[in-house]
Amino acid sequence: MRIVLLLVVTFGIGFTIYFLIDKSPEDYAVEAIDMFYAYEQDGAFSDSWAMFHPLMQEKFDKGHYLQDRAHVFMNHFGVTTFTYSLDEAVEVKNWKIEEGAEPIDLVYKLTVTQEYKGKYGRFHIVQDVYATMVEGEWKVLWDYNK
Repeated sequence: MRIVLLLVVTFGIGFTIYFLIDKSPEDYAVEAIDMFYAYEQDGAFSDSWAMFHPLMQEKFDKGHYLQDRAHVFMNHFGVTTFTYSLDEAVEVKNWKIEEGAEPIDLVYKLTVTQEYKGKYGRFHIVQDVYATMVEGEWKVLWDYNK
């Protein structure tokens, strides 16, 4: 009887820990995109660039990205930081970054809303952002479809 009770308690604890600790792919996608925008928010553009999917890194030379992000947002818009919010992740299969590109088997799409307060007033940028796993790491993509 003690052994059965011990097994039931052990199974119950293990089951609870599994469901409290285990995260879904959607959770990891949200975490990745949240980390990307936290880096952007802090002006750590080198760190955010490193989170780009290889297809995104092909679009932006690292040095150019670092200069451009800081220049556009800080100099042109007159902002030093922003706030942002993320919607829930939605699974998308066979997504393409742009017309003619090879499809990526599985991505997770989130809508990101960035709020800026600068010399031109308060404004929002709303953008669908995608996350996918590449060689064991979550990577970020933007949509270039027309």
